Amino acid sequence: MNVTLAVKQYISKMIENSGPGMKVLLMDKETTSIVSVVYTQSEILQKEVYLFERIDSQNRDSMKHLKAICFLRPTKDNVEHLIQELRRPKYSVYFIYFSNVISKSEIKALAEADEQEVVAEVQEFYGDFIAVNPHLFSLNLQGVARGRSWEPSMLSRCTQGLTSVLLALKKCPMIRYQLSSDMSKRLAESVKQIITKEYELFDFRKTEVPPLLLILDRSDDAITPLLNQWTYQAMVHELLGLNNNRIDLSRVPGISKDLREVVLSAENDEFYANNLYLNFGEIGTNIKNLMEDFQKKKPKGQQKLESITDMKAFVDNYPQFKKMSGTVSKHVTVVGELSRLVSERQLMEVSEVEQELACQNDHSNAQQSVRRLLQNPRLSELDAVRLVMLYALRYERHSSSILPSLMDELSRRGVSERHRRMVQSVVEYGGKRVRGSDLITPTDAVAITKQFFKGLKGVENVYTQHQPLLHDTLDQLIKGRLKDSQFPYLGASSLRDRPQDILVFIIGGATYEEALTVYNLNRSTPGVRIVLGGSSIHNTKSFLEEVMLTSGHSSGSDRAHGSSRHGSRR
Repeated sequence: MNVTLAVKQYISKMIENSGPGMKVLLMDKETTSIVSVVYTQSEILQKEVYLFERIDSQNRDSMKHLKAICFLRPTKDNVEHLIQELRRPKYSVYFIYFSNVISKSEIKALAEADEQEVVAEVQEFYGDFIAVNPHLFSLNLQGVARGRSWEPSMLSRCTQGLTSVLLALKKCPMIRYQLSSDMSKRLAESVKQIITKEYELFDFRKTEVPPLLLILDRSDDAITPLLNQWTYQAMVHELLGLNNNRIDLSRVPGISKDLREVVLSAENDEFYANNLYLNFGEIGTNIKNLMEDFQKKKPKGQQKLESITDMKAFVDNYPQFKKMSGTVSKHVTVVGELSRLVSERQLMEVSEVEQELACQNDHSNAQQSVRRLLQNPRLSELDAVRLVMLYALRYERHSSSILPSLMDELSRRGVSERHRRMVQSVVEYGGKRVRGSDLITPTDAVAITKQFFKGLKGVENVYTQHQPLLHDTLDQLIKGRLKDSQFPYLGASSLRDRPQDILVFIIGGATYEEALTVYNLNRSTPGVRIVLGGSSIHNTKSFLEEVMLTSGHSSGSDRAHGSSRHGSRR
């Protein structure tokens, strides 16, 4: 149950199948992302792939000494581009791989176009998704819903993505879905339809306990994507934005040219792999230790590293050290920028109130905390709006709700009308009327430590009290207590034993906090393997964009389109 490995194996197999000799990898926009997330360019270069091209690029040169490996989504446009390519081939021989099922009629059209007989093979390799972490995948889709219904092309693309994950992991699952969400039921039925239609593809060796696909809806937990994060991967995405493992640092004050865009990939960055799920305090300590280890190897006098600034100065003064440790300079820069944003936006104070809103049931305290922070001129517009949204979701039907006066306060602060309108949109998207589960469980104020560094194991940390709703859902599922009345099975059969292989998909997007939950459950529950997927991976900004697209108030037409057709097996 490792999605990264599944995609890597597909790509290795494509390259091996083409045999020795110089090669070009011909991709489309989406497969370029799929490949770049699991392989670096230098790794692929070692496999004699010397050129990377897009199938839709008009000005490619003819290079008859190269073999072409084509890895494409089976869309109408791509098939058309391929037909044109085969009529006037630019390379000596073509190995064609589609990332999903392709129809017989399209195979026939390709065969007819191949008059010069340059096609050596056509196959389906089911890597039709972005493998973000070994247990996390995304379809990179924004705006999957219109109101409470599917955007039609998105239902098709999510079905294709999910069935390809199942085929890549060789699973033919039983399906459960969230009853309160019509979209969950539609997707469950759509996936089941493909499994029935392509039954030969899904004819895997039966396991004692069948795998389980659980389909959920983001609107059941609108709180998780609104919270500030404190573990490395989640924090980077929340504050800097991770896009296919890339971070744009071009706006960072005084950034050097070679660090304007950096790649954070656990596959080829040991420090990142080891610190992915650690909290901010631990990462700072680990970077310091890493740099001190390097320093010990230097003959020159010991420098003290007390602050992030000291560390940056240290890296800048050692060109040879920089060469030796591109990794270290990258992480010092990233952590330095996170640190700057945390203090500039006073995120520790903000996060403490967010956690109080998300986890505790004390209205008078909560309203005072939110009011106090809204008076703070250093609070950013996004953080002000986010606090009011959390308050609105948490105390939606409270008899003494102060939401109108908080909205007035946002106006006084000069918060844009677009942001203010989002508060109502978030309540419409994920409020009580919509939710099928009890998202908010009252907890009294518990003894929680504010200690960030060296916090004792098991002692709760004020910044990380919150557990996503997904944690409870999976916990109940593993214990066999998840209610059929809320999460029915599709079809007549049901699972009697404790599930072992679980694939969870969240319509409307997953978060890195939920990925951390899954990672921890995988570690703490022997015999259970869970993979999490989402139509996208959200931070607060992208989640609010999703909400606005759903409610039809988007700032632009940036709905990412998937392919709207689905072929059959050849």
